[in-house]
Amino acid sequence: MRISDKDISGCAIAGILCEDGRRISGETVTRSIALMRERSNGLGGGFAAYGIYPDYADHYCFHVLYDGLGEPGREEAERIIDFYFEVEHDEPVPIRRVQEIGHPPRFRRYFLTLKQSVREEYYDLSETDLVIKAVMKINGDVANAFVVSSGKNMGVFKGVGYPEDISRLFMLEDYKAYLWTAHGRFPTNTSGWWGGAHPFGILDWSVVHNGEISSYGINRRFLQDFGYECTMFTDTEVIAYICDLLIRKHELPVEVAARAMAPPFWEEIDSGRSPSPELDRALRIAYGGAMLNGPFSIVVGFTGGMFALSDRLKLRPASAARADSTLYVASEESAIRAICPDPDEIWNIDGGVPVIGRLRQPAATEV
Repeated sequence: MRISDKDISGCAIAGILCEDGRRISGETVTRSIALMRERSNGLGGGFAAYGIYPDYADHYCFHVLYDGLGEPGREEAERIIDFYFEVEHDEPVPIRRVQEIGHPPRFRRYFLTLKQSVREEYYDLSETDLVIKAVMKINGDVANAFVVSSGKNMGVFKGVGYPEDISRLFMLEDYKAYLWTAHGRFPTNTSGWWGGAHPFGILDWSVVHNGEISSYGINRRFLQDFGYECTMFTDTEVIAYICDLLIRKHELPVEVAARAMAPPFWEEIDSGRSPSPELDRALRIAYGGAMLNGPFSIVVGFTGGMFALSDRLKLRPASAARADSTLYVASEESAIRAICPDPDEIWNIDGGVPVIGRLRQPAATEV
């Protein structure tokens, strides 16, 4: 078969949530995403992991990418970090040499608590808003420094390469998490670079995405009104910020936020054929700038849960499965069966209908 004969849907996504709090090795999700290797082209792979830093569970953890020789931007980035935070501990993110990756940039992680003096100076902002303020300042003002994740007890590991190679680079088999998401990238309208790989994160939100957000310009302008700055040069970044805005700041339930991002069409609402016409009409009016247009399927991770969502027309495929207390999602059913051969149930995700999993008890045990 020639490559031109293949219908390319672009990108691979996967997620595993152990709702009973078990923490599993990154090797498992790596096997799932690796099965979909032909959906990516080596220009991006990455993972988000939750529950990996139990010794610093109450600290914000910044994973910072320093893009270039000699860690340019580190001094300026650390000056911003030192202004906002007390640094409990910092260290390089451990990596091993992987021939397929070449010469990766440097990653460093910082375990942080917000300074009392900053709380008092910016008394009108919440703690989480101040963390975002620090992230936006580094990503917007510091050349060659990018905060790729900033939540508590979680982290994003990503770069230019196939996802299984990125997993080996960061030695993810040594990490234990109750929630893993993964991505294999096939960029179509932006360049492949380390900061542009998925997942995209802000606070504890992380997003992996297959598709294209044609509403990026509208979404970006909408987010700017709320203080978010998009600096990673790809459409997926807006999804992470929209999740943060709708669910954390505006306190919408996940089900309602998903409905705002992928609402029914106006003709369904006006005809009364949508399940909740009044709610849907209000969401489209209030959150028109948060609506995602274009073909997409996404997996969103957050502390205590995960949800998957496809566009209303279901132009990008996604499947989900359950086995005992574990929820699986992936671009292809085969990627789920690779790690869960006999699930209790398995189904194709309906367009515009979120599949939601939640942690039922604190993460504790390991397998």
